[in-house]
Amino acid sequence: MLVSPFTFYRGAALIMAADLAATPRSGLTVQLCGDAHLSNFGVFASPERQLMFDINDFDETLPGPSEWDVKRLAASFEVAGRDRGFSAGQRREIVLAGVAEYRTRMQQAAGMRNLEVWYAHIETTEMFAQLKSEATGKQRAKLKANLAKARTRDSMQAFSKLTAETDGERRIIADPPLITPIEDLLPAGRDRSEVEEELRGLIRTYRGTLETDRRHLLEDFDYVHAARKVVGVGSVGTIAWILLLIGKDDHDPLFL
Repeated sequence: MLVSPFTFYRGAALIMAADLAATPRSGLTVQLCGDAHLSNFGVFASPERQLMFDINDFDETLPGPSEWDVKRLAASFEVAGRDRGFSAGQRREIVLAGVAEYRTRMQQAAGMRNLEVWYAHIETTEMFAQLKSEATGKQRAKLKANLAKARTRDSMQAFSKLTAETDGERRIIADPPLITPIEDLLPAGRDRSEVEEELRGLIRTYRGTLETDRRHLLEDFDYVHAARKVVGVGSVGTIAWILLLIGKDDHDPLFL
């Protein structure tokens, strides 16, 4: 968080929430992202494997005043703009354009049917077409490269990066303090098999919360290994886990 004001801002969602708690409220309570800053928007694959642009971080999601997410997002443009050396005038123009677009989209959504709002999304092909006329050749090339990279972000990429074969079994690679396998965290007197059986129970409970089609898919995977992982600046010190499951063979992994 000491790298720059923007990296501090990224990791300070709780601090900002405390600051916003004392400000006036609109009275409209929603399920907030809780950390709606610029860098938490990006490209990822939908369940149908279509590349979408949207917000993708919900570590701090909670019910709260609707304007908190908007304020955090707007402030992130200002802080990031300073970090990138934009002038005060440029930063003001960017922030005002951002909140104006938000206002426009909310007005559009207010006139839409519930199902239209539910299924509303931004596909990357649509976004690329909108930016094509405004972006430079260099910017378009960078966008294409980012989209190509996003297509590779799946369980196979994580599998090759995070695991290795040990004594004939696939295991998550230790990289403390960022990644610590479960066997390295066991307190004295606890047997690994007991803890892993508890994890299997958690997976079964989680499976029961899923929609039928996804539950059926998860039933085809077996638990293999688990590790504690530091997942981001704002999550240092929290307990976050990655679980490796295998389907029909070692070429069929799933990370949760």
